Amino acid sequence: MSVRSLLALTLVLGVCLSGCFSPNAAREADIAARRSRLQTAEAMFQERCKKAGVTIHRTVENVEGVLLMKLRPRKDNYDDQFALDDPYGRDLGGDAYIQTFLRGSYQANTRGTPAPGSPPRLGYLYVEAVDPKDGKRYRYTGSVKAVGRKDVTAENVRRELAANPAYDLNIYAYVLDKVLAPGPAPRYGVTYDDISTREEREYWIAGSSLRVIDLKTQEVMAERIGYMMDRGQGSDAGGRLLWLLAADHSCPAFASRHGSTSQMFKALDFTESVLKPKLEK
Repeated sequence: MSVRSLLALTLVLGVCLSGCFSPNAAREADIAARRSRLQTAEAMFQERCKKAGVTIHRTVENVEGVLLMKLRPRKDNYDDQFALDDPYGRDLGGDAYIQTFLRGSYQANTRGTPAPGSPPRLGYLYVEAVDPKDGKRYRYTGSVKAVGRKDVTAENVRRELAANPAYDLNIYAYVLDKVLAPGPAPRYGVTYDDISTREEREYWIAGSSLRVIDLKTQEVMAERIGYMMDRGQGSDAGGRLLWLLAADHSCPAFASRHGSTSQMFKALDFTESVLKPKLEK
């Protein structure tokens, strides 16, 4: 081979190698890989959704209180891919989770009543739970109480007082009351479990089981199975809150948009559909 031919061949190989590893080629390869990963995740998610839904075997009327067998963590999990803390079932955390089950809490915190056709969200007269700090069982009740006073120097408060000297200056909030539980635990309990596998979490899929149990007979009276998936597959571009956004892609669905907002109170809705709260004290 002549020197001229050798130089030409080298030039051709150089152009080829340069094209093969160009930024555009790398970007296209990355896009293809992401697309393939999402397709795999979607197929896995749709397969899991076949077993999702609510199954109710038995209901009970006039239930005064329930035992929350497992409390929700206070800390929000937005992006821990492998923490098995049930992102699908977590509507509220800490004391807020306890509060959602209590009579009048929904109305006090939303300043209204459920829209026609929506779940009643009446709540129970009390709930009980074991405090993990001391291992003791406590009974929780709740009510609206004055928790502070309005600033009389604030312009809007001054206007109200001028129009009505009897204007109520109290600031109200729904407050939990906690005492050691008297007597035996409630007959009916509510608990949850994260049923995700490692493979599912690799594709940002979270599985959930929420159950109502007759603690006297150990019968599972009802169960809700649910799944959610982050379609961004872990991308935090733009500050995405991954499990929060995954609520937009869930089965049973919360909502097609802002699913995490619709996710709230779903544990109460499910429980009330099985354990009908007593209407009067």
